[in-house]
Amino acid sequence: MNMFVTILLAVQMISAVAMVGLILVQHGKGADMGAAFGSGGSGSLFGASGSANFLSRTTAVLATIFFVSTLALAYFGTPRVANTSGSVLENAAVTAPANAVPAPVVPASGAAQIPSK
Repeated sequence: MNMFVTILLAVQMISAVAMVGLILVQHGKGADMGAAFGSGGSGSLFGASGSANFLSRTTAVLATIFFVSTLALAYFGTPRVANTSGSVLENAAVTAPANAVPAPVVPASGAAQIPSK
């Protein structure tokens, strides 16, 4: 199980780094306005519109892999309780010990009482 979690963590880290790289390579919606007025720069390795489709689909696939691996790591990282009968409140541990010292009583007026001699 430990090796599976390690492989899952490696897949998550690789998909995160690749996703960040692909997002940084993509151009925004406003980048096409400059190309429309003749500033050039619209040509790319995948063509004018092919890069947007390829990069956006690859980013979506990497995001899906990232979220699935995150959910799987959260599932495998949560400790399991042997006794699953009853509700969560019935199985909860008591936080205060039985022989705890009670808290001092504060007067209702809020003013501190000075003991007289």
